[in-house]
Amino acid sequence: MKRFSFSSLMLVLGLVFIYAPMVILVIYSFNASKLVTVWGGWSVKWYVGLVDNTQLMGSVARSLEIACYTAIAAVILGTLAAFVLTRVARFKGRTLFGGLVTAPLVMPEVITGLSLLLLFVAMAQAIGWPQERGIATIWIAHTTFCAAYVAVVVSARLRELDLSIEEAAMDLGARPWKVFMLITIPMIAPSLAAGGMMSFALSLDDLVLASFVSGPGSTTLPMEVFSAVRLGVKPEINAVASLILLTVSIFTFLVWFFTRRAEERRKRAIQAAIEEAAADGWKQPDPRRAQAPAAA
Repeated sequence: MKRFSFSSLMLVLGLVFIYAPMVILVIYSFNASKLVTVWGGWSVKWYVGLVDNTQLMGSVARSLEIACYTAIAAVILGTLAAFVLTRVARFKGRTLFGGLVTAPLVMPEVITGLSLLLLFVAMAQAIGWPQERGIATIWIAHTTFCAAYVAVVVSARLRELDLSIEEAAMDLGARPWKVFMLITIPMIAPSLAAGGMMSFALSLDDLVLASFVSGPGSTTLPMEVFSAVRLGVKPEINAVASLILLTVSIFTFLVWFFTRRAEERRKRAIQAAIEEAAADGWKQPDPRRAQAPAAA
């Protein structure tokens, strides 16, 4: 019988510590009582009541919109920055550029938010944009913050790639942009998906940056929840959090599922190509044997 080791115990305790609050949150979202800490039986009235809570649902829709825009922009900017850091060997200011790319990782969000607020105020005075802070300014702030995470993830993947495949494609006449789009991008697709999901989650969860760069009518879900929690947790918040948790879990599972299928198809294609090449080499006659009867 296999013994239950100390590392397994720590793993189980860690998983319980992480996921037990989520399970409790989902359970209490079906609580019939208006008091969050008092169980009053099973009910779905808080989920039904979300339809009439336009303020809360509006903040949810706004946060999801900003998170989607942030994920797309962060993946694009982070991938380009990672490509420059890993594929461009030497250029002036490379160290400074690398430091600027990774600075949001170590910079306190309060400092970043205050800096962006001052930047937007100065831009509004200089060029008249943005006239008011809203979804656009939150999106820019979140993209600035999340692109650093994408750059780190994609850089690690780019350093592990076999450059011989890209070099072979360029030797056959493919242009660099075509090699990047048709060869490099598919090979780093898992890291792009990971960076996109990370950016989506960070943007959806952010409170500090959004508090600095948001304006009237652009309240996000974390800001709405934070302002409501100071007056007491409402059951509707548990219902919204459970729905978001379900949505993110389903989306993560779908990304993992399709990424795994794509990786399996790629491995099968490579194996089929190797077997086909081996079969062609076995069927091809040896030139020395073909010349032997003629020499005789």
